[in-house]
Amino acid sequence: MTTRNNRTVVVKVGTSSLTTPSGDIDAATVSSLAADISQLVHEGSRVMVVSSGAITAGWNAVGGGRPRPQDSGVLQAVAAVGQPLLMQQWAAAFSAHGHHTAQVLVAPWDFSHRSHYVKIRNTIDAVSDLGAIAIINENDAVTDDEIRFGDNDRIAALIANVMSADRLVLLTDTDGLLTSDPRVDPTASLIHEVRAFDDELVAMAGESTSRVGSGGMTSKLAAARIATWSGVSCVIAPAREPHSVRRSVDRNEDFGTYFHAREERLSARKAWIAFACPTRGVLRVNEGAAHAVEEAGASLLRVGVDAVMGDFEEGEAVEVSDALGRVVAKGLVRASSARWRDAEDVVIHRDDLVILRP
Repeated sequence: MTTRNNRTVVVKVGTSSLTTPSGDIDAATVSSLAADISQLVHEGSRVMVVSSGAITAGWNAVGGGRPRPQDSGVLQAVAAVGQPLLMQQWAAAFSAHGHHTAQVLVAPWDFSHRSHYVKIRNTIDAVSDLGAIAIINENDAVTDDEIRFGDNDRIAALIANVMSADRLVLLTDTDGLLTSDPRVDPTASLIHEVRAFDDELVAMAGESTSRVGSGGMTSKLAAARIATWSGVSCVIAPAREPHSVRRSVDRNEDFGTYFHAREERLSARKAWIAFACPTRGVLRVNEGAAHAVEEAGASLLRVGVDAVMGDFEEGEAVEVSDALGRVVAKGLVRASSARWRDAEDVVIHRDDLVILRP
């Protein structure tokens, strides 16, 4: 019997990496990834997969060669067609290595309420305990277009947080994060390692070049930030390279771009506030309040708030920005925007407040 090594890995694969130019699911890539993941599981790791590709697979099946529709209602129906096709491929690939698969569909509200958040963890834990591989995707068939995530990168990072993962692997169709856009700069080179996020780093990410995917490097950087602030190291790497998952996890070579986890790991609750709770408004604070919150670890007092923006209820999440509009923190507010004048002195307690500046 294999000794469990207690390593937890979340692997996210984008649509462009899982499908062919014609829209078919790329069975060879799925098989290769399943072989890598199965080997890790046999060694005792716990691995879950966040898989895109349902809409592309569905339209390939029913579209008859027509241009991909733009109507959200039609795309939801297409996703419903494609999701079982996608699962069939993953099930067949993992079955070859003796593993069952489990479909786990999530939506934004699953990450907006702590009770739902905990249920996700419990379900995936139970799937792993059964010896099956969780295949996770956004529930595109029923999610409201106005509140859906729109890409699986953020979902993967949130799953990594929920599961207290050791590594998030974001597999894509590029070598990793490059110094510039290779479409306009032939000298663009791979960044092998990232220790901290700054504006220059974010500027290096371009928009998605894929006609089928919804992410792009910008969304992957956002996911990497969520993961690293949650204490999870992250790798952005090419999906179709041999043993891409294994090489991303082992890190015995410069493969892809490696993001170091922050030493100051957010607690599960504060990570939930920072990255899973939807932001409902903004409190602009004066310089003294910004310093007290950021440097002294103080609660936010009503006297330090210069402006209240947005429509929010008590207990919802709001951003705290300084006089220049820069986000300082995010927290759960103790008064609604409608009853702000009646708020207590402490409007966000420090236990409900997360500092977001590096």
